[in-house]
Amino acid sequence: MKAPELDPRLEERLADAERRFAGVEEALSSPEVLSDPVQLRELGQERAHLEPIVRTGRELRAALDELEGALEIASETEDPAMRGLAQEEATTLGARVESLSVRAKELLIPPDPLADRPAVVEVRAGTGGDEAGLFAADLMRMYRLYAERLGWSLELMSVSEGIPGSIKEAIFTVRGRGAYGRLRYESGVHRVQRIPETESQGRIHTSAATVAVLPEAEDVDLQIDPNDLRIDVYRSSGPGGQSVNTTDSAVRITHIPSGLVVSIQDEKSQHKNKAKALRVLRSRLLDHLIAEKEAERARERKTQVGTGDRSAKIRTYNFPQSRVTDHRIGLTLYRLSDVLDGDLDELTTALRLADQEERMASEEG
Repeated sequence: MKAPELDPRLEERLADAERRFAGVEEALSSPEVLSDPVQLRELGQERAHLEPIVRTGRELRAALDELEGALEIASETEDPAMRGLAQEEATTLGARVESLSVRAKELLIPPDPLADRPAVVEVRAGTGGDEAGLFAADLMRMYRLYAERLGWSLELMSVSEGIPGSIKEAIFTVRGRGAYGRLRYESGVHRVQRIPETESQGRIHTSAATVAVLPEAEDVDLQIDPNDLRIDVYRSSGPGGQSVNTTDSAVRITHIPSGLVVSIQDEKSQHKNKAKALRVLRSRLLDHLIAEKEAERARERKTQVGTGDRSAKIRTYNFPQSRVTDHRIGLTLYRLSDVLDGDLDELTTALRLADQEERMASEEG
């Protein structure tokens, strides 16, 4: 067995990180930086990012040296017992080298600055009539239970109901560490195959719902010119108590340059509905900016996980077979009820890893 060598491109990038780390360490001890709070904070953050890269690189080189030594002993010794021990150690070290190499590549990927943002999730019934509305309600419940599992909070922004137990559209914000980073891959068309309760002949129907996941926008992300907005107020409709149909509390905001329209009527207060509508509008505009950048990046390379295209069918929920299939990565799970009860970890982890591998390949290319 020949000792593996460090990938030259990985070695070069690890060396660059070490040189930069040494430069940051030196700068952090200089009087000029110590007297400048802004520089001190920025360099401190860069050091925190570089330190695990440098540490992993050193561990990787040490493991490679140990592996080379173990292989040398295994090939030169005439003692069968010693050879066996050396070969066993070489196998263990080989696995460690592989693990550290993957870890180093992961750490070298620029972090997603939006990963810890709250996620604005929009679920809409698609093709399939009432059954699509029932499925949309199932998806909303799935995300609510997933949020509860992870200790996240969920704030309902707007909901439009259909027949009892169904929704036409729901918009809600999920807050918690890594919320957008984990939920972003849920964007797209979700398809369900099942026998509706109203189906007397036992035929399987196919219907769909769309999911859009947007990072919640902050004031620094983009500026909206008030002159670009048309704000209309009108009377709420549907369930909501005595104030419904008696005050102009519902708000519709149109962003004239983009044509985006957001309507919110859930709150009795016009001001609260306007604030919610502006939050959703800002997130949709930010999502447009991100989508434009993603489209540019996708033209340059193949996108394995996808860019969140709402027209793309991403997942099928097959009730007769208790099967969930994610079409982007070819993953099939035969535990549909667990998934719909919020156990999304296996799916979200697999999607994040697939995206990570693609980004690693892009960084190396």
